[in-house]
Amino acid sequence: MLTLTEKALRASFVNASRKEVADLTLPPGFDAIDWDRLDYLGWRDPKLGKRAYAIVPMLDDALIGILLRQADRAPRSRAQCSWCSDVTLPNDVVLYTARRSGKSGRNGDTVGTLICEDFECSRNVRRTPTLAYEGFDVEAARQERIDDLQLRAASFASGV
Repeated sequence: MLTLTEKALRASFVNASRKEVADLTLPPGFDAIDWDRLDYLGWRDPKLGKRAYAIVPMLDDALIGILLRQADRAPRSRAQCSWCSDVTLPNDVVLYTARRSGKSGRNGDTVGTLICEDFECSRNVRRTPTLAYEGFDVEAARQERIDDLQLRAASFASGV
C-alpha cells in the first residue's frame, strides 16, 4: 500500500509554482486515504473554485502531482471520461486543463482531458461490470479496467 505524506504530496507537483503548492488545500480525510482503493488521488480545492489536483503514481513508483483547472463551460453533451472510459457514468464529466511543466508551461502551453468531475474514476472501474455472456470473467474484466485507468492517468501525467 502506498503511503503519502503531506511533504511528499506537495513536492510531487510538476506544473505548479511554489505559491500554488503552498496555497493548496489537502483533500478531505488525507490521513485516512485507502490507496488500495485508489489508482490516483484527485480532488477539487474548495477554497479556490475551479482549481483541482491529481497525484498520479507512475509505473516506476514515482509520484507526479498535477495542478488542474476546470473549464468554465461544461461539455455540450454527456461526455465519457478519458481516464475510466466508463460508458454508464453515474456522475458528470468535465474538461480539466493542466499547464505543462517547464519552459513550455511558462510559455502558456496546456493539455486537457475529460475527467469525472469529482475524480470518481477509481470507484467507477471497480463497479461490477454487466455480464456480457455466460462464462464472462467479471474479476478479470474489473482488473483490466483498473489497469487501463492507471495507464491512462499515468500517460496524461507524463504528458504534462
